[in-house]
Amino acid sequence: MTNIQFNRRGFLSLAGATLALTGAGSFTMRSAQAQAGFSLTVLHINDMHSRISEISKYNSSCSDDDSAEGKCFGGSARLATAIRQRRAAHEDAGRPVLTLDAGDQSQGTLYYTTYGGKAEIQMMNAIGFDAMGIGNHEFNRGPEGLAAMIAEANFPLVSGNITVAEGSPLAGRIQPRVVIEKDGERIGILGVTTPETVILSSPGPDVSFQDEIEFLQGAVAELQAEGITKILVLSHVGYNRDQEIVAAVDGISAIIGGHSHTRMSNTEEGAVEYATLVASPSGRAVPIVQAFAFSRYLGELQLDFAEDGAVVSASGDTVLLDASFAPAEDIEALIAPLAAPIERLVRAPVAEIAAPIDGERENCRARECEMGNTVADAMLAEVADRGISIALANGGGLRASIGAGTATLGDVLTVLPFQNTLYTLELPGAALVAALEHGVNDVENGAGRFPQVAGIRFKLDPSVAPGEGRVSDVEVREGDSFVPIDMTKSYGIVTNNFMANGGDGYAMLRDQGMNGYDTAIDLAEVLARHLSANEPFAPQIDGRILQ
Repeated sequence: MTNIQFNRRGFLSLAGATLALTGAGSFTMRSAQAQAGFSLTVLHINDMHSRISEISKYNSSCSDDDSAEGKCFGGSARLATAIRQRRAAHEDAGRPVLTLDAGDQSQGTLYYTTYGGKAEIQMMNAIGFDAMGIGNHEFNRGPEGLAAMIAEANFPLVSGNITVAEGSPLAGRIQPRVVIEKDGERIGILGVTTPETVILSSPGPDVSFQDEIEFLQGAVAELQAEGITKILVLSHVGYNRDQEIVAAVDGISAIIGGHSHTRMSNTEEGAVEYATLVASPSGRAVPIVQAFAFSRYLGELQLDFAEDGAVVSASGDTVLLDASFAPAEDIEALIAPLAAPIERLVRAPVAEIAAPIDGERENCRARECEMGNTVADAMLAEVADRGISIALANGGGLRASIGAGTATLGDVLTVLPFQNTLYTLELPGAALVAALEHGVNDVENGAGRFPQVAGIRFKLDPSVAPGEGRVSDVEVREGDSFVPIDMTKSYGIVTNNFMANGGDGYAMLRDQGMNGYDTAIDLAEVLARHLSANEPFAPQIDGRILQ
C-alpha cells in the first residue's frame, strides 16, 4: 500500500500527481492526467456525538463564562453558520456543494439520552445535509432506535455493508447507496460501517455486517456499469482501515471518513495533514479526509474530476469552528426548547476539581490516563465493601476530559454518556490476564477496548505482536502492596455491564465470569459520587500501566 501524507517541506509525486501546501495551509494536488471536467466541493463532518450545544476545549459542556468570553467551539448553531457561509461561497463561484456526515451523530450528551437521536437529526435537517453514513453508535438503542432516527431524516442514511433481516424495524430503511445529480453530473455515494459494531454497540441478531472491501469492490463496479464514475465513500471504519480500502478497491474517487476521530489539519501542530493520499490498485491518487469529532471542525474538500472519475486536482483543509463563527439564530431557536428540560440538570454542580482530568481519546486508548484511573478508582470505591479488589474499564467508554474548577453533572455525563451500569463478577487470574492482553491487542488503531484499571498493574510492550504477550508482570494489590497474580485464583472484579456481556470483544468476561451481578447503578452516578467525596479532586498517574 502506498500511503503518503502531505508534506510541508516541499513537493511529492504519486501516480502522476503533484501536491504541496499553499500559503494559507490548504493542500493542493494536481495530476498529470487530462484537464478536469467537473468540480465539486464536499463539506463534511463526522463523529458529532450529540454536541448540539457548543463545547469547551475539553469537548465537554462549555461554561457560561467561557461562552461569554468566546472560548467555546462547535455546536449545531455554529456549525450551521460555517456550512452556510462556505456553501454560499462555493455556489457563488459556480461550484456545486455536497454536505455529508460520516456517522456517529449519536451518543455523547443529554440530548441523545433525552431524545434518542431525534434532536441531532432535527439539526441536520435544518442545516441541509445531503447524506449521512451510519456509525456504530447509531445502534446504541438497537435497531428500533436507529429506525426512529431514520424516520425523522430528510436525507438518506447510507451503509451498504449492513444486511438487515426481513421483519426488522430497519428493513428497507438503510440505503446501500445514493446517486445525487449536481450540474448534470451523477455522483455515487457509498457507505460502510465497521463490522466491529457487533461488539461495540447493540445491532441485535437481525443485523449483520459484510467485510467493507468485499462490499465496495462489488458496489463500485455496479456504479461504474451504470456509467457513474465519480464515487465518494462515506466511511465509518477508521483512518487506518480507510487506507487499506483505497489500496484494495479500484474506482473510489475520495473517502470521507470517521470513527477514529482523526484530527487532520495543515496548520495545527501534531495533527495528521489534510488530506492523506493513497494509491488505488490502478495507481491513481485517492484523497482520504476526516474532521476529528464533536463539531470542533468542518472539513472542506474541493475535488476536480476527469471524465473517468479520477480526481485530477484537489484542495482543502479543516476549519476550526471557534468564536469567529457566530451561532445561527434559527438553529439556536430550535435548540432552546430542547435544552430547557435538561439545562438545570446539566448545570448542577458536582465537585471542585483541583486540576484538569485528562480523558483525551489518544491517551485513554493507548496508556494509563488520568480519567481512566479516576473512573476505575470510582468503580472500585463503590463496591470495595463487597470483596471486590480489581476494576476494569474500557478506554473507549471515556468520552471527554474535565477541566479544573467546578465540575457539573453535564461534565460527568459527557465523560460517561452510555448509561452503562456497574457490574461485579468473579474471574480466574488466567482469564483476567487474557482480558488485559485482549485489551491492548489493537492499541495501534486506538481501539476502545484498551483497559484502564485499579487494584492491578502490569507492563505493556506494544512492540510485541498482538496476542504474543504484550502484557507481562501482572500484579494485584493485596493490602498496601502488590503481589504477582495467581493464574488459578478467583478474583472479584468490577466492570461495566457492556464489557461483562462481552462488549468490545471481552468474551472471557462473559464466558468465564462467575456470580455476575448487575448493580443497576449508572457509572456516571458512581463517578459523580467519587469526585464529590474527594473534592477538591486531583487526578493522578501512578504507574498502573508501565511502558
